[in-house]
Amino acid sequence: MKKDIILAGVGGQGILSIATVIGEAVLHEGLYLKQAEVHGMSQRGGDVQSNLRISSEPVHSDLIPHGSADLIISLEPMEALRYVGYLKPDGWIVSSSLPFVNIPDYPPIEKILATIESHPNHVLLDVEALAKQAGAPAQASNMVLLGAAVPMLGIKLQKIEDGVRVIFSRKGDDIVSKNLAALLAGYNASISNCNS
Repeated sequence: MKKDIILAGVGGQGILSIATVIGEAVLHEGLYLKQAEVHGMSQRGGDVQSNLRISSEPVHSDLIPHGSADLIISLEPMEALRYVGYLKPDGWIVSSSLPFVNIPDYPPIEKILATIESHPNHVLLDVEALAKQAGAPAQASNMVLLGAAVPMLGIKLQKIEDGVRVIFSRKGDDIVSKNLAALLAGYNASISNCNS
């Protein structure tokens, strides 16, 4: 098993929480993991990106070469496109459809979404709406997105759910249950999207 994953978004969206949950699940699967993060601008709404390399064999580098990522998971659609050059031809883009407009010359969202939709393997979701439908706050959008990526991760949903329980347990049962509901909402939407 080998998966190279790029997580992308904007500071404050919860990209690093996604990485932490995946990391927890990977450790319990007995797999190897290397991670590299870029989050220096996160407090200013800047680019946040993390490389996750998961394998059943030891991983020697934490950076993903161009053209070799299996999956881009992005909470911001323009950030998904920023890293599309790293994606394998048969790789997946799993992204929020909601823009985080933090620059004056942000491109038209219709063009960004059309570019993502032109990729043969993509899941594009309104993660905030799905979080709210699941009874979770908008802050759980990152767990919706993670749930949508589970079918492409090669890690069982139950292991990801266990990771959510461990990572959010210190915040109380209510937060854990809301994040699990958000995760499941994303998972079900992704399965539905991939089968349609």
